[in-house]
Amino acid sequence: DIEVICRPARAEDAAALAPLVYASGEAEFQYLLGTDAAGCIAFLQRVIAWPRGHFSWRRHLVAVAGDDIVAVIAAQDGRVQWSDNPLIAHAFIRHFGLPAALGIMMRGLRLEKEIPPPKRSQTLLAHCATAPAWRSRGLFRQLFAHALQHGMLPARTGQELVLDVLVDNPRAMALYQRCGFQAPATQRPLTRGLPGQLQDINMITGAKLGKKRIQMRKLVPGALLEQKMSRPFW
Repeated sequence: DIEVICRPARAEDAAALAPLVYASGEAEFQYLLGTDAAGCIAFLQRVIAWPRGHFSWRRHLVAVAGDDIVAVIAAQDGRVQWSDNPLIAHAFIRHFGLPAALGIMMRGLRLEKEIPPPKRSQTLLAHCATAPAWRSRGLFRQLFAHALQHGMLPARTGQELVLDVLVDNPRAMALYQRCGFQAPATQRPLTRGLPGQLQDINMITGAKLGKKRIQMRKLVPGALLEQKMSRPFW
């Protein structure tokens, strides 16, 4: 078997990361950006290569097999959400032009009612995706455990760890539940004006997450947890 290692993403990973990040939320990206898969991926490649912002490579952790990036997760610190918004608005304008960007931002405001950004007291686990050929091999759990083990999640000690999953993705929901996330007891109604396929569930760890709250050895055994990271990935 090919050895899989974890490492922080790099700027030069943008082309490989863009299709994976798109796969983490195809319906959401197409609704938000108002374009097809190729258009979404082109935009994502551009903004992932930036050193700052919501989509920056600095916020991503990747699993690498040989020369290929085969899985990814990202951490979004709620304390820097205020500084992300102007950057992403600038990215929309530069890439799509002002008229299209205004439409994107209006759809974004509506989408945020269904898929809310993290609060200051939260770290959002985002852009979780695995390449099709590598699914069902536990790579998400490996990345998640690795980030916990090395103090990368939550972004700040004491923050709640949250993530979002679409209602029509029960397989992913079950995976996140096995990793310690909880769904709310009742499902809120879909935000008015959104297509039904975007109905979302906001999952949470249930309490403020301490560094030892989740038993990492139960998530993933082996040498992957022993690798040392030189910097945070958010």
